[in-house]
Amino acid sequence: RVHEGKNNGLIVDYCGILKNLRKALATFAGHQGSGMDGGGDIPPEIDPVRPEEELLADLEEAIDGVRAFLQAQDYRLEDVLEKTGFDRNRAIVDAKEAVNQNDETRKRFEIICREVFKKFKACLTIKDINHYRHAYDAINIIYKSLQEDVEKADISNIIRALHRIIEENIEPVASGTKPGIEEERQLYDISRINFERLKKEFERARAKNTIVHDLKMVIEKKLFRMMQQNPTRTDFQKHFEQIIEAYNQEKNRATIEQTFEDMMRFADGLDEEDKRAAREGLDEESLALFDLLFKPDLSRKDIDRLKHVATGLYHTLHAQLAQIQDFTAKQSTRDEVKIFIKNYLWDDRTGLPESFQNNEIEEKADVVFAHVLIHAKNNRQAFEAYW
Repeated sequence: RVHEGKNNGLIVDYCGILKNLRKALATFAGHQGSGMDGGGDIPPEIDPVRPEEELLADLEEAIDGVRAFLQAQDYRLEDVLEKTGFDRNRAIVDAKEAVNQNDETRKRFEIICREVFKKFKACLTIKDINHYRHAYDAINIIYKSLQEDVEKADISNIIRALHRIIEENIEPVASGTKPGIEEERQLYDISRINFERLKKEFERARAKNTIVHDLKMVIEKKLFRMMQQNPTRTDFQKHFEQIIEAYNQEKNRATIEQTFEDMMRFADGLDEEDKRAAREGLDEESLALFDLLFKPDLSRKDIDRLKHVATGLYHTLHAQLAQIQDFTAKQSTRDEVKIFIKNYLWDDRTGLPESFQNNEIEEKADVVFAHVLIHAKNNRQAFEAYW
């Protein structure tokens, strides 16, 4: 029996033990093995391992699936191995460009590649596997290159891919790195980008699909971190989802260039939001509480008071939770924390401005408690930096 999720099993029959077991069953049980549910006898010479021909046929079918996928995008799989030097690098770039049409094509390609890897592993003990190694290596090179893009993707790398206008339009931000090779890692201030010039450079780029996909992954990672820190940033999430919806639709030259521009401008806005805590004179954790406690039409005096409340509540609550081991484990400790938040917000010395009505104070206390509870249940220390 092959375990669920596995392609096949491999039995190593040392000293002919399987044959001897069958003989023993025939001698002492009158048969050579029967089903667990009272089924009929297993045929005398049944082989529990799938025939080599079947495994190789499965591998060939999986490889043909990848080849057909790439051919549908006007790409030839063997170019990855047959070409050399710069031509080979270009072939890999073209392969990724074919795959990165949208989220669906990328996911589909990764799935069928993993199917090839699984089938290939099942055939490792078969001599004829060498007939398929060439195609396997080509698929593996493309797949690994895609995964490396995921690991190293960041805004600076993407901008460097459009390096011809960087010196004219983007001012490097000092990152404290040593001169020399490490200068290649310099960061770029998105707010200083000349978007019109960058857009023109993108129009001349060869790997538009890959650049957009890498940019999307960078934004997703940063947006996830920022949403974890501050749940009030839902407008950013909704806006990004709209961009992604357009990205996943059938694209032509004009739409992908518009998607790139939309993503870069969104990244600029996200960068500004990421700096808002410093502009408000708050740390990131206190800013999250400030946003949760905020309500429209507050006076300047009330806003300043609210910042003081958010900062004080964070530091006091942080110290309080440090004395409790997993406050979510018991109802009594959860109630204790909830009451603490309510009392803090109600207190004349530490609490919310007088412009907040009684029902608003109760509502804000519940919102803050829910925020604390969510992050605690996600096994994160309350209000610490998440990444």
